[in-house]
Amino acid sequence: MEINWSSFIIQIVAFLVLYLLLQKYAFGPLFGILEKRRQHVLDQVQAADNNRKQVEQLVEEQKQALQQTRKEAHDIIEQARQTSSKQADDIIAQAKAEAVRLKEEAVRDIENEKNKAVAALRSQVSAMSVLIASKIIEKQIDEKSQEQLVEQYLKEVGGNQ
Repeated sequence: MEINWSSFIIQIVAFLVLYLLLQKYAFGPLFGILEKRRQHVLDQVQAADNNRKQVEQLVEEQKQALQQTRKEAHDIIEQARQTSSKQADDIIAQAKAEAVRLKEEAVRDIENEKNKAVAALRSQVSAMSVLIASKIIEKQIDEKSQEQLVEQYLKEVGGNQ
């Protein structure tokens, strides 16, 4: 087999020209399109990863917000419970103070009425004593009659009350 060098060189030159033309007009744009596609896929993967991270962050923030809201609700309920307990204690203390005040007022009223009754009784006893004394002086009776008269007036005083 004999090699035809002129045909071989022409084929190599033709191959190189064809390769350069393909490189410039076919491979260059084709590789450019493939590179753009590769970059587009990488960007989409990056965007999806960023979106996933954002979603995870938002879910975590929502969990924290929900937990904070539950804590605030619990605090509000506890504060309301304490306030109602304090108000109940205040109402009870006021009721007790009012009861003590009313009791003291009633005791004072009773004491005043008692003093009035004692004063009225003393007044009546004084009037009776004067009446007895005048009757005794009028009658000038003996001692036995005087005792009977005093007992009679004391019975009258006791019956008038």
